[in-house]
Amino acid sequence: MKALLSRRIDLTILKHKGTKSMSHSTQIVTIVRRAVALNDFPGAERLLRCYRDSKGITPESLEALSWLARGAFAAHRFAKAVGYAQSVHRLAVRRLQNAELESIPCLSAALGASIEVLGQSKAQRGCRSEAIRFLKRELAEYGATLIGTRIRKNLNLLTMESQAAPELEILDWLGPKPPALLELRGQPVLVFFWAHYCDDSRTLGRVLARIQEEFGRGGLALIGPTRCYGYLDERRRKPVLRRREMQRIQQVLRQYYSLLSGMPVSISARNFEVYGVSTTPTLVLVDRKGLVSFYHPGKLPYRELAYSVRKLLLT
Repeated sequence: MKALLSRRIDLTILKHKGTKSMSHSTQIVTIVRRAVALNDFPGAERLLRCYRDSKGITPESLEALSWLARGAFAAHRFAKAVGYAQSVHRLAVRRLQNAELESIPCLSAALGASIEVLGQSKAQRGCRSEAIRFLKRELAEYGATLIGTRIRKNLNLLTMESQAAPELEILDWLGPKPPALLELRGQPVLVFFWAHYCDDSRTLGRVLARIQEEFGRGGLALIGPTRCYGYLDERRRKPVLRRREMQRIQQVLRQYYSLLSGMPVSISARNFEVYGVSTTPTLVLVDRKGLVSFYHPGKLPYRELAYSVRKLLLT
């Protein structure tokens, strides 16, 4: 199956080689991701070499290479992942000497992924302090750019647990006014960061309804921060007015989160930045002393979340 897919993708590249259609990032990134999903790293490398022979080292090729780094990391092939990520990082930084990161989205994605893989690979290999120093340096360099929140997420994964939970900004909200975390001291809190367009957030919302039903009477408080992104659809990203996006958020709350109708929803981009929420959903458990006991970007099965909540309630 792997060989057959690689041959088909090779033919796709050869068909488009030297043509305008191959200039789109979705072409090379998509086909490399397919090969990586099949754990066919030699095939993915071959596809990328073929593209580079035609187009050279482009931002699109760096984003594709960053998927090789991410795939190798997920497969626990850390040495390989670091090699890919170092190449992406070196070439992306060199490219940025003559460009702004925000002006080239696929370069932003590539650099962000390379920093993520390099930092987490260091931690996985037992060099946690080195990983933290590296991520702090990258955050100082790129914290004000599009990838700043992503770097913060990776830093939080290594440092946030057992630290005081940052206070949430509460300037705008839907539903009941969210209480400050300080007001909830003495009570365990589950913070659910979500996005109105995110299917994984909606899936987790059903899990949270079960969690709230089971543990709410035991004192667990639930807060659901979200933010305005400036668009309704993440794939198309067509700009919309804030008023229109707020209407969509309210619509999504009614349609997909009706079982969480009492959940206070604060709306602030700053909360996402401070908590490093570049992935939705993101879950944060805060203990009775106001310390983070659990930080998890991405969706989570009921059993795993219930275990963490139960453990928190017993302490």
